[in-house]
Amino acid sequence: MSKLNKAITAALAAGMLTTAAAAEREAVLGFGGVFFKAENPAALAKWYEEHLGVKQTPKTYEEQPWVQAGGSTVFGVFNSKTKYFGADDQQFMFNFRVRDLDAMVAQLREAGIEVKVDPETYPNGRFARLADPEGNPIQLWQEMTPEQATNQ
Repeated sequence: MSKLNKAITAALAAGMLTTAAAAEREAVLGFGGVFFKAENPAALAKWYEEHLGVKQTPKTYEEQPWVQAGGSTVFGVFNSKTKYFGADDQQFMFNFRVRDLDAMVAQLREAGIEVKVDPETYPNGRFARLADPEGNPIQLWQEMTPEQATNQ
């Protein structure tokens, strides 16, 4: 790490850089991919494509990857003891934004997939939970503004 990088890191940690100086630093633009292990990668990739519309990884340069719709992304880091993901051994949970939670839930249930809809409408929207065939937790989120949520 260069002396300049060390100085910037130390200044950031100490809260000494102004917002303008911090804004000049590079930041990531978003996720470029999500990569995880599976017992049966081909079958699981096909499940995500069939039921959630997440295209499989392109095998050629002519194929296009899945392009997600623009919108909010929450990057939440949880305590290692959290029960929020479900089983104690779960290290991650996918949260997918959906346009219409009710329509997506109906589609998944029609395919025989168990989905639990949270009955509460929160200031940031509505949620449902399911698991993929290998037990990985998935949360569906219909994002809403506080005003939209109040009118639900």
